[in-house]
Amino acid sequence: MDRMGVERSGIVLCGSNGITLAYESFGSEADPPVVLIMGLSSQMVIWDDDFCTGLASRGFRVVRFDNRDVGLSSRFTHAGVPDIRTLISNPWGAKVSLPYTLADMAEDTVGLMDALDMGSAHVVGASMGGMIAQELAIRYPGRVRSLTSIMSTTGDPSLPPPSPEALDMLFWPIPVDRNGYVEYFKRVWRLLSGPVYPMDELDLERLAALTYERGVEPASSARQFAAILAAPSRRKALASLDIPALVIHGDRDPLVHVECGRDTARAIPNARLVVVEGMGHAISRPVWGLIIEELAGHFSRS
Repeated sequence: MDRMGVERSGIVLCGSNGITLAYESFGSEADPPVVLIMGLSSQMVIWDDDFCTGLASRGFRVVRFDNRDVGLSSRFTHAGVPDIRTLISNPWGAKVSLPYTLADMAEDTVGLMDALDMGSAHVVGASMGGMIAQELAIRYPGRVRSLTSIMSTTGDPSLPPPSPEALDMLFWPIPVDRNGYVEYFKRVWRLLSGPVYPMDELDLERLAALTYERGVEPASSARQFAAILAAPSRRKALASLDIPALVIHGDRDPLVHVECGRDTARAIPNARLVVVEGMGHAISRPVWGLIIEELAGHFSRS
């Protein structure tokens, strides 16, 4: 148990969809399950320990995991680096070999749920994780008790793009030395979290070091980015959902414009939209309380 008396599994490896995923759970196995899916090139530890503990203390079993190609889960080094520039210029018509798709990553999540004997779960995704969660709900609606999409998008091409600074950030070189990576990590999250609710500097230092120690491969980011770029709009498919849905988005998000969150909420029948004033593209410590409260209420109502 942790200092709040919440049960914690420690890191566990399991087979899923032909690969290995690393996961960790917080809370009692008897409590309603919640699966947290993280975003582009981000390891599960970005769902902070204290955030997971805080949510679990509300009476839920919270599971976080490393998506394929990051952290301690299976890597796709053999797949090389996809042609990102071709995908950007013609995302759906480009003839680019993809190592995997968002649909594959949704299958990974279902495989993890199978391994944990979860018939269904409350599914929460942030950024790319929200796209994966949407894919999961579209393909396996019976496995989703409720859907929460945080700072994510339907992928519709008519939506506003990232800010110039955030778009440029996606192409910053990722250092492979420890000091260089730590500084890169802090620079990225300072930009993403923004000036109103910036990431805590001690959190940034700790998470940067932990992420580096758990393993960093720059090409992984490109492979996941390719999966995002190649994915078609989910707007039409989301309209068919009959699942309790919550959409959370910051109005100062530089990477995924707040209109993308509004579009997601419009697409899903009866979805509830929460726009957090001042929040950027990060779940920083000052907004934890609000988001945990929204999630817990959403799960309970569902």
